[in-house]
Amino acid sequence: MTAKTIANGILRAIAILVGIFLLGYFLYAVQSVIIYLIIAAILSLIARPFILFLRNKLKFPNTIAVVVCMVLMLGFLAGVIGLFIPLVIEQGESLSLLQEEGLQANIQNIFNQITAYFSSKGIDVLGELKNIDFSSQFKEIPNLLNSVLGAVGTLSIGLFSVLFISFFFMKDSQLLKKGVLTIIPNGTETRFSKSLEVINDLLSRYFIGLILQITILFIFYTIILFIFGINNAIVIAFLCALLNLIPYVGPLIGAAIMFTLSMTSNIGQDFQTEILPTTIYVMIGYFIAQLVDNFASQPIIFSKTTKSHPLEIFLVIIIGGLLFGITGMITAVPLYTALKVILKEFLSENKIVKSLTKNL
Repeated sequence: MTAKTIANGILRAIAILVGIFLLGYFLYAVQSVIIYLIIAAILSLIARPFILFLRNKLKFPNTIAVVVCMVLMLGFLAGVIGLFIPLVIEQGESLSLLQEEGLQANIQNIFNQITAYFSSKGIDVLGELKNIDFSSQFKEIPNLLNSVLGAVGTLSIGLFSVLFISFFFMKDSQLLKKGVLTIIPNGTETRFSKSLEVINDLLSRYFIGLILQITILFIFYTIILFIFGINNAIVIAFLCALLNLIPYVGPLIGAAIMFTLSMTSNIGQDFQTEILPTTIYVMIGYFIAQLVDNFASQPIIFSKTTKSHPLEIFLVIIIGGLLFGITGMITAVPLYTALKVILKEFLSENKIVKSLTKNL
């Protein structure tokens, strides 16, 4: 081996490393665009069965079917935002300066009742709270407001981008497929094309299954909150149900939100006889709904839509969370489903692949 060959090998390796670094930097720089593409692809998969129904059953032209679907999606989004307006207004009125004295009296009253209740149980609440510097937290309010305004601007741009991309993905269902096929090796286009068709079908069913899961939880939560007379029951139920899109972590956040809003809904009443029992009953109902979801509706829906065993799904979500955090937990199941389809197409004779993909 000559010095020239070694030098060429070193230069080639350096060029490859530089290329990988530049590609990684490029992907990092355009990560927002990648996220928009992913969200748009998910929306197009969810809308796919509905668009096919409009085209095949109702004989709508393709463009009209897509427009109708997008109008319904925007109407749903507007309805969701409209649901949250009463809750935001109510909380804003409670915190307004015009009601400062009444709010302070209610908070002081409920704090005194909490202190008295826990003191009777031998717990010194004041002793635990006296070292907390609450005033320093209010200094961060201007920064928080600036962050909120910046987030609103970013969300507006993101919403427009997602809608624009989604329209073309829905209008031309082959657009995403063509884009993927352009970057795969020559000679594998047919097999990849077949895999993408199966992936589209499974992921459409999976995302529709997620909507069904959220709907079931929303109904459970709404009934529970209405039974105990919690204000803005529909909004709270929808928010807590939506958080279940984040596996395992989302229900814990939802529990904290429902606990807090259940208590503040009864502010001004007696803590021991009204606020505490009502909150406890609401939380019991919440955990019963979660048990039904975890051991009944979720395993059935996911196993039917992704054709995977519930234990597979559980392990995949846990591994995704350990590797990539919350993002990994949310994307674990669809990515695993896509990977299974591709492995079955290209490694169907492998013993492990054959075992994992026997139901596909």
